[in-house]
Amino acid sequence: MVVEHEDDLAGLDAYWRAANYLSVGQIYLLDNPLLREPLAPEHIKPRLLGHWGTTPGLNFCYAHLNRVIRRRDLNMIYVMGPGHGGPAAVANAWLEGTYSEVYREVTWDEEGMRRLFRRFSFPGGIPSHVAPETPGSIHEGGELGYSLAHAFGAVLDNPDLVVACVVGDGEAETGPLAASWHSNKFLDPVGDGAVLPILHLNGYKIANPTVLARIGEEELLKQLEGFGYRPLVVSGSDPEVMHRRMASVLDEALEEIARIQREAREGGVGGRPVWPMVVLRSPKGWTGPVEVDGLAVEGTWRSHQVPLAGVRSDPEHLRLLEGWMRSYGPEGLFDAQGAPVEGLRVLAPRGGRRMSANPHANGGLLLRPLALPDFRDYAVEFEGHGVRSSEATRVLGGFLRDVVRANPDRFRIVGPDETASNRLSAVYEATDKVWRGRLEPGDEHLGPRGRVMEVLSEHLCQGWLEGYLLTGRHGLFDCYEAFVHIVDSMFNQHAKWLKVTRGLEWRAPIASLNYLLSSHVWRQDHNGFTHQDPGFLDVVLNKPAELVRVYLPPDANTLLSVADHCLRSRDYVNVVVAGKQPALDYLPMDEAVAHCTRGIGIWEWAGTDGGVEPDVVLACAGDVPTLETLAAVDLLRCHFPELRVRVVNVVDLMRLLPAGEHPHGLPEAEYEALFTTRRPVIFAFHGYPWLVHRLTYRRRGHENLHVRGFKERGTTTTPFDMVMLNDLDRFHLVIDVIDRVPGLAERAAHVRQRMVDERLWARAYTREFGEDPGSVREWVWPY
Repeated sequence: MVVEHEDDLAGLDAYWRAANYLSVGQIYLLDNPLLREPLAPEHIKPRLLGHWGTTPGLNFCYAHLNRVIRRRDLNMIYVMGPGHGGPAAVANAWLEGTYSEVYREVTWDEEGMRRLFRRFSFPGGIPSHVAPETPGSIHEGGELGYSLAHAFGAVLDNPDLVVACVVGDGEAETGPLAASWHSNKFLDPVGDGAVLPILHLNGYKIANPTVLARIGEEELLKQLEGFGYRPLVVSGSDPEVMHRRMASVLDEALEEIARIQREAREGGVGGRPVWPMVVLRSPKGWTGPVEVDGLAVEGTWRSHQVPLAGVRSDPEHLRLLEGWMRSYGPEGLFDAQGAPVEGLRVLAPRGGRRMSANPHANGGLLLRPLALPDFRDYAVEFEGHGVRSSEATRVLGGFLRDVVRANPDRFRIVGPDETASNRLSAVYEATDKVWRGRLEPGDEHLGPRGRVMEVLSEHLCQGWLEGYLLTGRHGLFDCYEAFVHIVDSMFNQHAKWLKVTRGLEWRAPIASLNYLLSSHVWRQDHNGFTHQDPGFLDVVLNKPAELVRVYLPPDANTLLSVADHCLRSRDYVNVVVAGKQPALDYLPMDEAVAHCTRGIGIWEWAGTDGGVEPDVVLACAGDVPTLETLAAVDLLRCHFPELRVRVVNVVDLMRLLPAGEHPHGLPEAEYEALFTTRRPVIFAFHGYPWLVHRLTYRRRGHENLHVRGFKERGTTTTPFDMVMLNDLDRFHLVIDVIDRVPGLAERAAHVRQRMVDERLWARAYTREFGEDPGSVREWVWPY
C-alpha cells in the first residue's frame, strides 16, 4: 500500500474536489463564486461554453501527479491531449498559486475566484482550451492528435524531465496520435527524459463512443504492449478505490522509469526498454449530474460539453447545478477569504516544481543561443557570376554538421527519411540518426544518441520539433516541398500559439520553427506530378505578418546567409526553399550577405539598364526561376542589345509587401524605385503566380506586373520540360518581354517566332533523347 495514511487519501480527494468545483464554476458562474447565497439566474453566464466531460479525469490525474512530484521531487510537466478540458488546467494553476502570480488581478481570494470564473470563455477573457494564456501549458489541444509527439519532443535532451501526457480516447483515433506511440523507440534513457502516457478512456467523443473504449481489455493491452509499453490499468468510478489504485499505479510506473534510467545511466544497460504507461478508465463527466431531464448524463456522451444547458431559464437545471457544485463541499475547501485552505495548499509542489510554474513549460526562460560557426567559412569558391555550379543544400550540410557539433545538447534536425535525399549528408560526419532498433549489416549512420531524427511521418517530425522548441531548444525540419503540406494544420496551430504568446509578457520568446524545403517543385521531374507542389508558401502567408518569413535563396552562398539568420531568430516560422540539384553560383559571399540583408535587390551585373529607367524589369524569386530569368536576359542581350533590362532578385518574399503590412515590407518609394510604376515587370516566381499578385496588389504599377510560376502542370519529365510546361522557361519569358514592352512586338516578330520554335525544338529533343538539350543543360552566364 503506497498511500501511507488515510489522510493522504482524504487530501487527494479534497484537492480533486476543489479542482472540480473550480472547473464547474468556470463553465457556469459570473458571480457568487463560493455559493455564499443561493444560486440565482443572474449569477449564471449568458453563454455557457466549455467542456466538462473530460475535465474531472484531468483533475484526477493532476492531483495524483502532484503527490508523486512532492514525494519524489520530480521535474514534471503535464500535457493534456484533451485540451478542450481547459477548465482543469486553469483550476489547478489557480490552486497552486501560479495563476495569481502571472495574472495579479486574479487574486487568491473570493474576488479572484470570481474573476477566474468570469475570464473563462468570456469576451475579453481566455479560450476554453489549454491555451497559451494558461500557465504550465505547451499544448493547446484545440486540434487533436499531437499531444504525445509534443511530450516526447519536450523530453529530448532533458534527462531530468518527466512529461505526464494524457491521451484522450477520442484523440487516440487520429492518425498523428496513432503514429506517436512509436516515439518510445527514439527515446534515449541516458540523455533524454521520460514520457508517462496516460490513456484516458472515458468512453465517448462528442456524440459517439470511442474505438479504444469499446474493444476488449485483452485486445487493448496487447495493442499497447505491441507498441512497446507496459500498461498499468486504473479502472472504476468509486473515488476511494480509484484514488488507492491510481496512487499505487503511479508509484509503480515512476519507480520503473527511475529503474530504467538508473540501469542505463549507471549500469550501461543497452537495448530499447519497455516503458510503463497508464490506462485510466473513468466515467465521462465523472462526479457531475447523473441524470438531467430524465436522460442519463454521467458516463455518457451528454456530459461532453455543458451537461446543464438551460440553467438561466430552467429552475430545475439551476437547482441541479447548485446541488452539483455544493456536492464538492466548497465550505471545507476554501477559507473565509476564498483562498484554498491550508490543507490544500500543502498538497501542491513548491516553486518551479509546480506543473503550472515549471520553466520547461515556458521554454524561452531556459533558451540558450546556439553556438554558431561563421557561415562565411563555408562559402563556395567563386569564379564569376553564374559560372560555377554547386548543390546548395549539400553546402549547407557542412554548416549544419558543425552546428550539430557545437550544440550537442540543444539542436536537432528532424525529417521524414529525407536528410540524405536533401543532400544534408555531411551532418552524419558529426552525428548518427536516432535508432534504438535492431541493426543489420549495411545499416549506416544509425545509433541510439543521434542528433538527426527521421521517421516517415511528417506529423511526428513536426510534433517532436514543436515540443523541443517549446521547452527551450533549437531545430530544423527538412522536408520535400510537396509533402510538407501534410503538416499544414500543425503549422497553423503553432503559428496561432506564437501569435498569442507575443501578447503575453510572461511568455519568453522561443527559437523559431525553421523549415528547409528542398526536392522542390521544379526539380521533382523524376518523381512526377504527385511530388510537384509549391503551395505551402500560400498556406504560410495566411498567417499574421509578424510571425512568418519566407526565403528563396537563389544559390549556395545566399542559402548559408539565410540559414544563419533563421537559426538566430526567435518566435517566427521561417520557411526556406532551396534546391538540392547542381545550380549556378551567382554571388560571392560578401555580395550574398549584402543581398540577403536587403532581401531584394538589383543585380547590376546582369542587367543592361545602366542605372537609368529600364524598358522592362525582369524579376525572379527562387533558384530555377532565377536561372531561367538570367538565360532570358542573355537572349534579350543578344537579340535586343539596345533594350534596357533591369534584373531584380527577391530572396525575402515578404519584401514585396508594403511596409505597413509586414516588418520586412518595402516602403513605397523603394518598391517603385526597384520596379518602376509604368514599365512592364515580368516576374518569374517559384510558386503559384497569384501569390505574388496577392502580395503586391496594392502597389502602384501593379497593372504592369505579369507573373510566371507553377500552373499545376507537371509530370515525370526533364527539368527544362517542367518549366516549359508551366511557361516559366527562358524562351517564354523573352516572348513576354516582346509582348509587353511598348513598340517592341512590331519589330520583333521574327525573334518571337524563333522563341516559339526553340520551345518546340527543345520539347521534341526531350521526347527523342530523354534529356534536355546541351545548350540548356550546359548554359552559364556568358558575360
